[in-house]
Amino acid sequence: MNMMTLQQSERPAPSGFRVDVSRGQRIGRVSSEWFARPDDERYLNLSDLYQAVRGRAERAHARTVESRAIRVEANRDDAERLAVPGRDGPVAPTHWNFGQLCTLTGAPSSYLRQLPAALSAINLQHGLISHRAELVKRLEADNGRVELRAVTGPDYGRIWDHELVGAVMEIAGNGTGDTRWKVPGALDWATMTHNPFVDVTKDTTTLYASDRDVFLFLVDDTNPIEAGKLPDGSPDLYFRGFYCWNSEVDSKTLGIASFYLRAVCMNRNLWGVENFEQITIRHSKFAAQRFAQEAAPALTRFANSSPAPFVAGIKAARERIVARTDEDREAFLRKSGFSKTETSKIIETVLGEDNRKPDSIFDFVQGITAFARVKPHQDARLELEGKARRLMERVV
Repeated sequence: MNMMTLQQSERPAPSGFRVDVSRGQRIGRVSSEWFARPDDERYLNLSDLYQAVRGRAERAHARTVESRAIRVEANRDDAERLAVPGRDGPVAPTHWNFGQLCTLTGAPSSYLRQLPAALSAINLQHGLISHRAELVKRLEADNGRVELRAVTGPDYGRIWDHELVGAVMEIAGNGTGDTRWKVPGALDWATMTHNPFVDVTKDTTTLYASDRDVFLFLVDDTNPIEAGKLPDGSPDLYFRGFYCWNSEVDSKTLGIASFYLRAVCMNRNLWGVENFEQITIRHSKFAAQRFAQEAAPALTRFANSSPAPFVAGIKAARERIVARTDEDREAFLRKSGFSKTETSKIIETVLGEDNRKPDSIFDFVQGITAFARVKPHQDARLELEGKARRLMERVV
């Protein structure tokens, strides 16, 4: 089964594709989203998600006002409310907006939330009057009642959630299989095969949107890519994948991550990840232009790119022999920044998984990432994975 056969086949194996998830990185970002999202934040296709986020954008209005012109009051229910220019009635801030106001004015939100509304309002009002930036940008939505969705600085560069979803739809259609890009299937741990054909339900979807953000994860898992052989001679198969996120109310940056992976489990952990690359865009003054000029084109380039450079890189790493003796192995790892204990553990990891000691760049990279997976602390894992990535970059 060669690479061209795998890439061009339009009839994937009905039983799925056998994969080796002991290699590469495990990334839990998508799994964290999957665990945290309630049902009303889960969408079964991109069309429905787009309509939801586009609809709320059409009902929203952004206005920049003087911070001292905002009046903070307390109502009978012991809750804060805002009187803002251009509105006849008061506007109630959400939990999120209240925190934004506190951040803008330098007030401790956790403390103010514990105070009676009248005292909290006095403190917040003082902060708004003395706000050095003088201006704030507010985002309101009219859903029958006026809702304050966000309060930011005047130079906040908003990228609308529907703009990101629309860019994804340009390459992924509905996200359910009408193009190569789709909600992923799932790994069968009993047979170690990745089945790309899993029904998209609330339990399996990877398309999410809340009142604060959107998060999308899609893969091309019906067209595997062979990049070398496993120790037993079977093909080492990969799929392309990406996830992206945004918040039009400033709860997070915009970002896009692309990678090759070997499988996705039902908990939406990504297994056997290689070539992980990520770009982020802060919502600063020129964020919208950067999205149009950098992020959206980068997503399209990855979606339409050939896997040939990735395959060539893996091949080169497998062929680059850097150690033939135990002394060579230890010297190579120590020179690459690993401690004596880490060096021993990495070599033992490769020996345990492949039944032989590492000799190529690829062997060492796989051993480092496998060793990283057992580290309980994220900082330690990221440091090891960074060193592995730099070794691969040497070859590429």
